[in-house]
Amino acid sequence: MTLQLVQVNFKARDDAALGRFWAEALGWGVSSEGPGVTNLEPVGFDWPDPSVVCIDLVRVPDPEAVQYRAHIELATTSDAHRTELVARLRELGATPAAVDGGDAPRTVMADPEGNLFSVLEPREIHRDTGPIAAVVVDCADPRAMVRFWGEAIDWTVHELTDDRALLRSVQGVGPYLEFCRPPDDEVVWSRLHLDVMSDPVEDQAREVARLESLGAVRTDVGQGDVSWAVLTDPEGNEFCVLGRG
Repeated sequence: MTLQLVQVNFKARDDAALGRFWAEALGWGVSSEGPGVTNLEPVGFDWPDPSVVCIDLVRVPDPEAVQYRAHIELATTSDAHRTELVARLRELGATPAAVDGGDAPRTVMADPEGNLFSVLEPREIHRDTGPIAAVVVDCADPRAMVRFWGEAIDWTVHELTDDRALLRSVQGVGPYLEFCRPPDDEVVWSRLHLDVMSDPVEDQAREVARLESLGAVRTDVGQGDVSWAVLTDPEGNEFCVLGRG
């Protein structure tokens, strides 16, 4: 298996402004590979590496029309850190998206463009993930998603039930990838999807064929002649297999 989860991709009205928010939130650096694209990663990071799932923000004319089912959850190291982080995120432009009780396990917020995310209470499982604890995908069947994604990127399964599945890099580093069945099948649509890349990148076509054999379907979203391939997983979630460039 040569595929690696390398980044999450946000569709944005203003990639630069939203990028500044997330860079400040995570304490990461900002760069750009071209107009309308903002890239975030830790300062000094040698991309790609399984210890970090980076963020790519791409400007699109109508981001509200994009409907994905993924969001990110932020890790905290103590109750004081959680309180400080929530306060700092509000100063940066995030807004509360739900009213939690004092002992709630997460604080749900929306970034300046309305993308929902959570700030978690301190958990031992997230002590070494970095600022992003998990990338969470809503789904109807977590077990089926593990069968596909476990084969696709060869990550270790840490938990598997009818309602939740948790995977992490076989190297035991970086954030978790979580598949959750939402309560009453209520899905909150977002503008964030997964990007994977083959190693070496020249194996892109071979890896796309392997993903298709696992149940992925190539799809045309109007991307034109680009270096990446757009596919959907067995539940219809779009993701991209990056190529050189």
